[in-house]
Amino acid sequence: MKLTYPEVGGSLHRDLPAGYHHLRVRVPVGPPQAFTAAVEAVLTWRMHRRAGLYVDAGPARPGLRITGRLGHPRFGMPVVCEVVAVVDEPERAGFAYGTVTGHPERGEEAFLVVVEDGRTWLEVTAFSRPAAWYARAVTAIVPLIQRAYARRLGRMLRRLV
Repeated sequence: MKLTYPEVGGSLHRDLPAGYHHLRVRVPVGPPQAFTAAVEAVLTWRMHRRAGLYVDAGPARPGLRITGRLGHPRFGMPVVCEVVAVVDEPERAGFAYGTVTGHPERGEEAFLVVVEDGRTWLEVTAFSRPAAWYARAVTAIVPLIQRAYARRLGRMLRRLV
């Protein structure tokens, strides 16, 4: 399996690649003191698991392949991705993963915890387009689902910290 898009690392930049649906969601998580716990929950997949992604993986690190299911451990939508970058800065940390062969979408998503304006935030940034026929069939609702899931991740992270 290999990455299914050429713009590796693009979700970490201000200008997202053309030709994709773009997603930017920012959710408040807590005070600045919540940063460390929030980063740990993001990097260890606790936030994702709490939001319904069934994945068995170690902490996020570049090159880590994850295979999981969204919604149900046996029957949910398959999620096959590779961590392409980890960010570790004093007030900005998290990771980005990209789709690999077998994922219904093509693109990348970043999950960053940021301290700004006296608060800790979860920022979810993505670019994607359909890769599988069934993803193309529901193209109109995918952005709505992605936005709802990103907000759910923020709510779950807020509960964890």
